[in-house]
Amino acid sequence: MRPLIRPASGKYLGASIAGAPTSPTPLEKYARLTGKKPNLVVDYAAWGDGFNASGVRNAWASGALTLVSWEPRDITMKEIAAGRSDPYLKEFALAVRRLNLPVVIDFADEMNGAWEAWGPKHATAREYVAAYRHIHDVFTDQAVDGVIWTWAPNIVNPDPQVALAPYYPGDGYVDWVGVIGYFTRYEGSFAAVFRRTLTELRTITDKPIIIVETGAEPTSRRTAEIGELFAGVAADEGIIGVVWFNQAKRADWRLEAGSTESLNEFRRLAAGARYGFDVRTRVRIPR
Repeated sequence: MRPLIRPASGKYLGASIAGAPTSPTPLEKYARLTGKKPNLVVDYAAWGDGFNASGVRNAWASGALTLVSWEPRDITMKEIAAGRSDPYLKEFALAVRRLNLPVVIDFADEMNGAWEAWGPKHATAREYVAAYRHIHDVFTDQAVDGVIWTWAPNIVNPDPQVALAPYYPGDGYVDWVGVIGYFTRYEGSFAAVFRRTLTELRTITDKPIIIVETGAEPTSRRTAEIGELFAGVAADEGIIGVVWFNQAKRADWRLEAGSTESLNEFRRLAAGARYGFDVRTRVRIPR
């Protein structure tokens, strides 16, 4: 799996798309829209959901890894760390092992965000770290070795400021450091969105960094902001990829919702040889 954790060449060009990867159709439509297949696809899982093995197979068949964004609602970090969900975790882990394909697991991201059920208003940093480590240990006990473990805070916000270091589970538990941040009306450059957070993260660890969720609002600034995003990722050797959130939530982040100019800019930049590679060519899966 090492070539997937830190690719020697190329960067991940990922996407979060409604209906994917459970169905291959959204992946195919997105590839036609952008001119390039994503090689990292997000699958959201609520706590209690089973492992989406068929979705992971769909993504792999298209040359992409699946990133499982695992959201532990209706349970506390203390309860997870204490083993309350162990039967569920063991079942999930065994399903991952049986599939025998690499998968990315991003547990309880944006843990520094007050809006999350596992954020600072609901759990201490120590409780969060204990829960993360416990899940990792359960997978290890079940002999699951195909997971790329990802820890992904939201970009730091000065109001209130939440230090990231206390939430870091440790290098022995993390393969990728993810970052979540969006281009909004207040932040139009790559540096404005990400620099402060990247600087803080690099005082914590030298693990590979991936932007696991980003987008730009469909305004007249989107074309320039897409350029900023690609340029910022290209210029930073420590960033191994980026995932575009192509969904309509708080804003309509879908590329098809913006101007033809902004979509064409995304297509032009995504076409570069640096972005996207077939993950199946980077690792041999034993059978």
